[in-house]
Amino acid sequence: MSDVCARYARLSEDFAATVAAVPADRWASTSPCEGWDARDVVRHVVDTQDMFLGLVGREPGRVPSVDEDPRAAWDAARAAVQADLDDPDRANTEFDGFFGRTTFAEAVDRFLNFDLVVHRWDLARATGQDERLDPDDVRWAHGATAAFGPHMRAEGVCGPELTPPEGADAQTRFLAFVGRRAW
Repeated sequence: MSDVCARYARLSEDFAATVAAVPADRWASTSPCEGWDARDVVRHVVDTQDMFLGLVGREPGRVPSVDEDPRAAWDAARAAVQADLDDPDRANTEFDGFFGRTTFAEAVDRFLNFDLVVHRWDLARATGQDERLDPDDVRWAHGATAAFGPHMRAEGVCGPELTPPEGADAQTRFLAFVGRRAW
């Protein structure tokens, strides 16, 4: 199993656990993503899996509605991506991406895995769950931001960088860098 495949499996499971733990009365809670509630965060993550599969001419298959069953929707979407990552031929399918020629696996790592770290925190924050991220994931995701360049601050990507409090931990500094107020 490649590092990308293993990282996606772990991060997608962490996100699934956070989705599963959302209290029924918290789905409409405001998220740190401007204009989105908790359900919208899951919808975005599900839709993004579909978008990346589409970049290599594939579809996720039948994905339940996020409105009706967010957990089932996430499980179906992540299963489709994981299946492609588990198959070396499909994982190495090349396409012309946002930053030039790349493979499906490279794009998953650069974008989808990054999204899973950030949006797991968004969903946890919106729904009153444990917001702690794995310190290794925080380091990895913060390092991954260098590849985004100026695109990172484009509308709909990450908000403007915030200034964290003096002495903030690595997670708080990373979240501030991607426009989240974690303090």
